[in-house]
Amino acid sequence: MTRPPVYVTRPILPPLEDVYSLLQEIWQTRILSNGGPILQRFEAALGQYLGVDHISMVGNASMGLVLALRHHGITGEVITPAFSFVATSHAIRWAGAEPVFADIDPVTLNLDPVEVEKRITSRTQAILAVHCYGTPCDTAGLQRVADRHGLRLIYDAAHAFGVRENGRSICTSGDLSVLSFHATKVFNTFEGGAIISPDRETKLAIDRLGNYGIVDETTVLETGLNTKMSELNAAVGLALLPQMDSAIATRARLANHYSDALGDVPGLRAVCPPGRAGHNYYHFPILVGDGYPISRDALYERLRQDGLFARRYFYPLISDLPMYRDLPSAAPSMLPVARRAANQVLCLPIFPDLDPVDQERIIGIVRQPC
Repeated sequence: MTRPPVYVTRPILPPLEDVYSLLQEIWQTRILSNGGPILQRFEAALGQYLGVDHISMVGNASMGLVLALRHHGITGEVITPAFSFVATSHAIRWAGAEPVFADIDPVTLNLDPVEVEKRITSRTQAILAVHCYGTPCDTAGLQRVADRHGLRLIYDAAHAFGVRENGRSICTSGDLSVLSFHATKVFNTFEGGAIISPDRETKLAIDRLGNYGIVDETTVLETGLNTKMSELNAAVGLALLPQMDSAIATRARLANHYSDALGDVPGLRAVCPPGRAGHNYYHFPILVGDGYPISRDALYERLRQDGLFARRYFYPLISDLPMYRDLPSAAPSMLPVARRAANQVLCLPIFPDLDPVDQERIIGIVRQPC
């Protein structure tokens, strides 16, 4: 019998009965949005889980990034990686600013502080960095650059749910961090996200900006947005949160098995180091190099023939897309490391209920693709 297809990820869901009990509360209160009681409980529980004090829920991470940039009044240039999901640069444009691409570190595939500093001009106002695949950026290096030039430092932490560095949440770095709770992420609320603020005053300002700038029934202080998370999405998140330690531990075991099984294959390199404390193993990306018997794209197609759907995250580069390719910083010669990574990267399927039989099928093909 043909096995069902295996995709690069598969969302985890909370027990239906746990969600149902929360839905009963929503039906009783008839409070559906606007920071209702379920959302308030979710916000408190998530803050405790992540180890952060000031957290604001949003409808999705893209809105969160726009809100973070708008909160800091960013309308000039924002230095960001081209090696990311397109939402990162789109948010810069929607906030009224302009992306400037800088190259990435060849090991972590995160924004390189040295390359960032090369792109700074009199119009630069912020850095928007991405913790790619959940691997922390060089937060200290980026902060030094930001401090030297008086720039805001905002993190797209869409991949970094639960990630810790030196015992602290990675989301405490920079001025603001934005998480994604999309269905494809380590933790999901179907759709959703959160902004991590450094203090209560900033959180309240973010909350106000995300509720049209409303202060009270008769007072609107600023041109805000509607970025609120509904009670339904908050209920899903609240019910799912108790499963997360187990889910991340399972991801770690799967990633370590991939690393052990593929570590000696010539021409392959695993991007995320196995056994790293505080990682969440959001993806398992490999780089398919010159020593491998076939190209990255050929391996991608070979896996698809067996119903195994890996993904070329992130290909093409954002800088190659039609709305960005004419930017001076999008020139191929400016982004050699990012371009090489985009042409080599392949994310293998990983999710908590990945069938061991399917993982062995993946490993077998990667080890012997021909």
